[in-house]
Amino acid sequence: MSEHEERPEHRLRRELPAEVPAAAEAESAAEPKPEAGLTGRRRLVQGLWPPRVSRAQLIVAVLLFGLGFGLAVQVASNSDSDSALRGARQEDLVRILDELDDRTQRLEDEKTGLEKQREELQSSSDQAAEARRQTAEKERQLGILAGTVAAQGPGITMTVDDPKGTVQADMLLDAIQELRAAGAEAIQVNGVRVIAGTYLTDSGKSVSVDGNKITQPYVFRVIGKPQDLEPALNIPGGVVQTLEKEQATVTVERSTKIVVDALRPAKQPDYARSSSQ
Repeated sequence: MSEHEERPEHRLRRELPAEVPAAAEAESAAEPKPEAGLTGRRRLVQGLWPPRVSRAQLIVAVLLFGLGFGLAVQVASNSDSDSALRGARQEDLVRILDELDDRTQRLEDEKTGLEKQREELQSSSDQAAEARRQTAEKERQLGILAGTVAAQGPGITMTVDDPKGTVQADMLLDAIQELRAAGAEAIQVNGVRVIAGTYLTDSGKSVSVDGNKITQPYVFRVIGKPQDLEPALNIPGGVVQTLEKEQATVTVERSTKIVVDALRPAKQPDYARSSSQ
């Protein structure tokens, strides 16, 4: 063999391309080739649209939508309730503010009374006798609220004359709720004592209170502070205006002595017993 002759394998190696590392080939295959003619803005749009939303992101979006809807409804409700006050006269607004101040004062007085009772119990030499006295007083107060004992004191008498029979039970119930909110301590309607569980229903052209049918005129005897009770009924858009829209005649009279003598029988619970027994 001539010395200029080459071995076959050397000749084949020169014809083959140089070896490329496997890692470099993988990287070159993984790198995306940018499309020709695409600007940076178009590549940004293609990356953002269509959006890729995960399940968790979708749930969060639904919750945020629900929260926003609830806030919008609440704001709309507050706006509706404030619309009546915007159209009220200045003296009516002053009266409403005075009523709120009176409610705050009643709560403060109640707090002071409870604190005084606590101090009396703590400082009394005969704590057992003091506890019995306070228990008897509390029983009397609860009897008034439950309607098992008669009561008397200052208050108002509201008479609703409804000759056309257009006054419905829910209107009288609104009157009771407004009186309670104004500090009424005892209420009687046409000889029926109103308690916490009292219900009113329509009965033809009249109303039934706890199943007892009453006829007009509806007479409310209410014990409480007259200066709070009467303005609560006469606020703009309140009880009196609502009843007068139904062509009923409403009169409210203050009195230094109102007697609420309709009684409820003391009901013995079937299952509940005192935990001290």
